[in-house]
Amino acid sequence: MIERVPRSLLVGAAILGPAGLVCVAYSQPGYFTNQTFLGGLLLFELMVAAVWMYRQVFFPLVMVTFVLAGVDLPVGTVWTAVRWVVLGVGASVGTVLMLKDRRHHFGLFHVVALFAVLAAVVSAAVSHYKGVSLLKALSLFSLLVYAGTGARLAVAGRENRFFHGLLTGCEIFVGAIATAYLAGTEAMGNPNSLGAVMGVVGAPILLWGSVVSEERFVRRRRLVMFAVCLCLVFASHARAGMAAAFVSCGLLCLALRRYKLLMQGVAMIVILGSATAIVQPDLFSKTVSLLTHTVIFKGNDPSVGVLASRQSPWQQAADSIDQNFWFGTGFGTSYNGQDATESLGKFSTYSAASTEHGSSYLAIITWVGCMGVLPFVLLVAMLLRHVGQTVRWMLKTGDPFHPAIPLAMVILAGLLHASFEDWLFAPGYYISVFFWCMAFVFVDQMPLLRGVGSRRADWQSEASRPSLVDIAPPR
Repeated sequence: MIERVPRSLLVGAAILGPAGLVCVAYSQPGYFTNQTFLGGLLLFELMVAAVWMYRQVFFPLVMVTFVLAGVDLPVGTVWTAVRWVVLGVGASVGTVLMLKDRRHHFGLFHVVALFAVLAAVVSAAVSHYKGVSLLKALSLFSLLVYAGTGARLAVAGRENRFFHGLLTGCEIFVGAIATAYLAGTEAMGNPNSLGAVMGVVGAPILLWGSVVSEERFVRRRRLVMFAVCLCLVFASHARAGMAAAFVSCGLLCLALRRYKLLMQGVAMIVILGSATAIVQPDLFSKTVSLLTHTVIFKGNDPSVGVLASRQSPWQQAADSIDQNFWFGTGFGTSYNGQDATESLGKFSTYSAASTEHGSSYLAIITWVGCMGVLPFVLLVAMLLRHVGQTVRWMLKTGDPFHPAIPLAMVILAGLLHASFEDWLFAPGYYISVFFWCMAFVFVDQMPLLRGVGSRRADWQSEASRPSLVDIAPPR
């Protein structure tokens, strides 16, 4: 974007900007001792810099702000409101850039996403909590607009750089969370969030990164971080996260014909378990008993079944759907019998306004009703269809070097995990933001996938894009 700005404007801003700040500091010194003003000024400067380098910087900025807002750390409260400012600016700038650059395609998936927002707005109009529901519908609109514009611009034409940055970011994130976990800090807030982010995002991306790495050191480093990621999923005791990681990583190995890698992983688990049972049989017995109680049955009586912990939220969601069958309770809200005029707070999204549903799919039916759920169902169905096409291509070619592959595994893991957790259509949750950004990027990769053969990097032109031959740091 820098080359499009007149040089005279740059020179004028460089001269007048600092001079203006000096004048304000001299005439109104109180502003520069106010933390709110200074924080707003720093945010403004950060946003200007991010917009200036929009394609390179803005997607990482969006993800960092949403992660910081969601972690259970003192900095989280500061970013709770800032994340929406960042997302709104990203969506606005992305829309302008996308409309100016007419090379990008808008297809059926984008139209269906727009109808999903419309269904959310209609459900909000009949909600008992109209203000809350309309705000959540607006946040969904902002997310889908940014995913359909800014996230796509961050990847288009620079796949090699983007996925290298994504892999590096995953390694740093997994390492930081593991360090915090060893220090006794539950940075993600709760075990389910830890299992979700590691099982849906970390595990499939890091495993794919180890497969495409041709440098031995890089491959081993990513395998180590992948192992750490799996340990975190296991430590979370989150069954949904374990299932997402197991299915996505297992399918990745099978579809790419990496049977040796899959067998090595299974053998390592068996060897570690057997060695523990031989050396410390009492500890092994206690561990198995503890895991059976806390992971499989979630502390419930084994006689009531494996899914006993899910029966209560599923039943509540079914009752709510029965009471609000056609138009739902309003996007992002759940009617629990309380008067909507009670003092919930103008921007409240908790307590009386929302409850747990135990599944993203039950949640969306509860929110928008059977009349509004169709576009959301179509979005999921289209993503599953693209995942199937990608898996068939992987089985046919055995080529791991297409960027659609890690995206397909993340989408599959996310859709599976969302069957047991209600985050898929929650725009304020960082995994939801990452998922839908990657979903729109994934849709862009499908025409490229269908047009290639079995040889690596045939899917793109060397003259227009860097070849995705090796996702490794440049030498």
